[in-house]
Amino acid sequence: MNPTMQTNKHHESSPHSFDDPERHTTFSVANQYLTLMLGDEEYGLPILDVQEIRAFSRLTPLPNAPMSVRGVMNLRGRIVPVVDLRCRFGLELVEYTRFTVIVIVRVGAKIVGVAVDAVADVVDIPSAAVQAASDLGSVADASLIRGVARIEERVVVLLRLEAIVAEGASAISSY
Repeated sequence: MNPTMQTNKHHESSPHSFDDPERHTTFSVANQYLTLMLGDEEYGLPILDVQEIRAFSRLTPLPNAPMSVRGVMNLRGRIVPVVDLRCRFGLELVEYTRFTVIVIVRVGAKIVGVAVDAVADVVDIPSAAVQAASDLGSVADASLIRGVARIEERVVVLLRLEAIVAEGASAISSY
C-alpha cells in the first residue's frame, strides 16, 4: 500500500501519525532566504526568486544607465542587466574580488543580476522572526526592504526585489 494513502483508521490508531503537530515541523520554501554579504552586513533574498548564482564576470557598461546598473551580461543568449547592491544602497564601492558573485533573480518575467560581495547561506526564517520595514519608521526605505529578521545573534535585512529588478530592467528597456 502506498504510505501516503493510509486510511483514517490507521491514523487514529497510530501513536505518531503524520497529522500529529508534535511529531514534525513545517518546512516551507516560502520562508527560505539566500543570505548574502555586503561588507560585514547580511542581507536576504527570497530563495524562490533566485534563479542561479554565478561567479563575477566582465560586464558591458551601458551609456546613461543609472549608476547602480554596472552593465549587462550575456546569460545563455539573454542580455541581463546587473545591479551593484553596494552602489544601490549608497555603500562604499570596493573593487570586485574572487568572492564577488552575481545572483541572478527573477521577479515575474524580469531577470536581473545582483552583484554582491559574497553569498553566505540559505536560512529558514519564520514569519514571527521578521519585523516589517514599516515598523522601522522613516529609517528604512520600504521600497527596498521587506523587513529585518533575527536569526540567533545575527540580524538579516530582507530585501524587496521588485524595486531592484525594476531599476535594472528599466536600464535596458530603452535599448
